[in-house]
Amino acid sequence: MLSIWPHTQLATNTMDLFETWEDQEIQFDLSINKALKMRNGEKIIDRLEFIEDTKGNSGDKGVLVITNLRAIWHSMTLARISLSIGYNCIQDVSTRIVNSRLKGITEAIYIQAKYNGLRYEFVFTNLIPGNTRHFTSFIGVFKAYNSSRLYRELKLRGAILKNGRLRLLMFEKMYSDVNGVWNLSSEQGNLGTFIITNIRLVWYAESNETFNISLPYIHINSIKIRESKFGEVLVIETNGYSGGFTLGFRIDPKDRLRSVTKELSSLFRIHAQAPEFGVHFVTTDQIENNEPALTPPILPNYDEFEDENIIGVSNTLAAYSVSKTGKEDGLPQYDSTIGLAIETLPDGYTMASLWEVIPSINNK
Repeated sequence: MLSIWPHTQLATNTMDLFETWEDQEIQFDLSINKALKMRNGEKIIDRLEFIEDTKGNSGDKGVLVITNLRAIWHSMTLARISLSIGYNCIQDVSTRIVNSRLKGITEAIYIQAKYNGLRYEFVFTNLIPGNTRHFTSFIGVFKAYNSSRLYRELKLRGAILKNGRLRLLMFEKMYSDVNGVWNLSSEQGNLGTFIITNIRLVWYAESNETFNISLPYIHINSIKIRESKFGEVLVIETNGYSGGFTLGFRIDPKDRLRSVTKELSSLFRIHAQAPEFGVHFVTTDQIENNEPALTPPILPNYDEFEDENIIGVSNTLAAYSVSKTGKEDGLPQYDSTIGLAIETLPDGYTMASLWEVIPSINNK
């Protein structure tokens, strides 16, 4: 369905939007300033102190920041110790009885995630007796994220229309309905209609409305007009998180093509300043006390730890990673360097790297 166009052709009206990595990645040991820097459209929903990262930093008190895109945990004592867990990487959230170094036997939130082909486990314990707010906030926000994927994901052949009318999302406003738009995904092309809103661009075929595409602006890298064998066409390039596709559309006459491109470019630019990610959740305390939305916290003085050249602790991944079989322990094998049988190391790890506090260049 998707048409690829050569990048050597003449392009006009080029714009670039930084990719939204926050909900798509798991990051370890970011600098505190980078970890807590909110991108455009990212909002803090809840902030909880005295949360222990029981899996990787047992015995260390920290802060859990829950945004509409990710969960951020950082140590209250060492700035270089932090986690950023994008919700799109999470496969399951539940509770589990754990043995906390600071609280003993207690119930904690248990997260299973996957990123770059590796599986991870995270366990967070609330150190305040009787406080279960981390359960309700995290699980509630994660459910809100899962139920609002049309705001953030490129969708093909979805049930997004009914009798030619777009099923509008919450906070979505329709601006234009453009007929006579050819989707150039095949040699003959398919005639259809554009629906342009404040959140996404939708195209559907005139002959079959189930043949459609829903493209949120947050996945667009550029909107251009290019020369092709079909004449001047509208070309939209998506970012890597949505597959890095190039979509081609023909709109006649040329004045109409430029008008539609200008409107799309304007809405794209506006949305880039304040993206709507579709994740909305209000905590119980905010409802009962009529509290305003949370703002990024004032950071403590961590200057002595802020070294952007430090990648992080070399055994961080080992603390959270789970083998592909789902078991934490691999088969033992003899290691001649230490004269002992040890658990099979994951790909990319060596005994030397596990003993280092700061990874060397050779072990990156």
